[in-house]
Amino acid sequence: MTHARRLAVFVAGLALAAPFARAQDLGDDAELVETRVEIPKLKAAETYVPKDGVVEMELSEYAGYAGLVVANGGLEPNADSIFAKKHGFKLKITLSEEESWSALNAGRIGVSATTVDVLAAYGRQMKVAVPAQIGFSRGADGVVVRKSIRRVNDLRGKVLATAQFTEADFFIRYLAQEAGLEVKMLASLKDAVDPNRLNLVYCADAHGAGDLFLRDVKAKRNRIHGCVTWAPKTTEVVDESGGEATLLVTNRNLLIVADVLVVNKGFADGSPALVAGLVEGLYEGNRLVRDDPGAHLGVVAKAFGWTPDQAKAELAKIHFSNVPEALGFFQGSLTAAGSYGAIWSAATFAYGEELIGKSAAPERFLDLKALESLAKKPPFSEQKPVITPIGKQMAEVEGTPLLSKDVRFFFLPNSAELDMKSEANLKNLEHIRGLLTQSPGSVLNLVGHVDDARREEFSRQGAKVLREMTAAADELSRKRANAVAEALKSRYSVEGVRVAVEGRGWREPASKVSDENRRVEVQWFTVE
Repeated sequence: MTHARRLAVFVAGLALAAPFARAQDLGDDAELVETRVEIPKLKAAETYVPKDGVVEMELSEYAGYAGLVVANGGLEPNADSIFAKKHGFKLKITLSEEESWSALNAGRIGVSATTVDVLAAYGRQMKVAVPAQIGFSRGADGVVVRKSIRRVNDLRGKVLATAQFTEADFFIRYLAQEAGLEVKMLASLKDAVDPNRLNLVYCADAHGAGDLFLRDVKAKRNRIHGCVTWAPKTTEVVDESGGEATLLVTNRNLLIVADVLVVNKGFADGSPALVAGLVEGLYEGNRLVRDDPGAHLGVVAKAFGWTPDQAKAELAKIHFSNVPEALGFFQGSLTAAGSYGAIWSAATFAYGEELIGKSAAPERFLDLKALESLAKKPPFSEQKPVITPIGKQMAEVEGTPLLSKDVRFFFLPNSAELDMKSEANLKNLEHIRGLLTQSPGSVLNLVGHVDDARREEFSRQGAKVLREMTAAADELSRKRANAVAEALKSRYSVEGVRVAVEGRGWREPASKVSDENRRVEVQWFTVE
């Protein structure tokens, strides 16, 4: 659906220009491809030159690009388009599900789009400018698992199928990272499964990952425990599993999959007026679709070969960004969605330097002059950021959280006062706040724990002393969790209703090492 989604198809057909994990006997697992152990190499950079006043843009079949299609009046160069009438050039949009990064680098096309995680993965190879954010995917991507799996933490020692170097790959790596799970890439289903990690196998595309998992469920093999794919394959797998599979989570309210406009670097540097026209046309198209999606179903459906009903359903899975939301995205000031910098950092950390190499600085790609100028012009200057949860307005702290993680906070000696001079504490607070920021409507349950080093000593002093000290431990753990909550509220203006606290004293030790039991467990509940 996006260029990131199409990368897996490209990977499957590459010659062995870059290392793979060892070959496998595919048998009836024909969807599987060899696992890459480094990012594919791109062609050298050349400057794109428009021909006859027509700028060539390549996109994939994805509703998130509807604003561009509407602004252009379809896919073909159009004298009546916003781009032609207001900015003096025509736009030709070609739909393709093949890899385009080498073509964009080499100047064979001028413009494309990608998700930030893919840009981060390719890093220093990409010779592009990023002048605008297009929008957020809101429900296209999802994790389907066997019904016994209720949260991300349950994926420890399990095997999931997905497509490598796509936003589906990033999505599950991000969730695993937040749950404290390391990832192991398997060369095949015959590889030894690591019981302490999330194990991934890769298919040529994410639809194939869904098919592979579904076939495993129907055959009662239990080799594969889930897949990471996108709609409508997510629904298909659940519906056809005979009640054995369930949708664990989607990105409907976890806004870390974000599309950005990418422009050939030489072209962007040499033609700033054309880039400004592309940016304004994009946000005018986004405004039209956002204000009245029904009025544009015809042109969107025709462009992507959909029925009007299909177009309506696909448009519902997108948040089309307006100008202040896009600026907030790049500036990191949005309070209810992921940011460019945060997604970049999450992607580079999730993949790791061994897989994608040394990360580039995310700022090197940004060219926001056109966007910043547009923010001062009506009607864009009158727009306001509006990103809200889909579904109920606030998650409740009940049932099973999406994931939980233990965080070590440092307190002043023998107290519940959080040490605000501790860099580790400040970093942890910032990270926890990021969970709430990237998922509108989500809430946290902060569960305090203390160490049980003296429990046996108190037990020897009798039942009365043990009861008293157990109650004191419960109260101290609750106060420490509350101190973290109060720091989130005062430092980041987090709403009180989004953070609950409780204390469990020493009753749930996480380790035989006492120090490791002095912790706050962060339980994350998202809106689904």
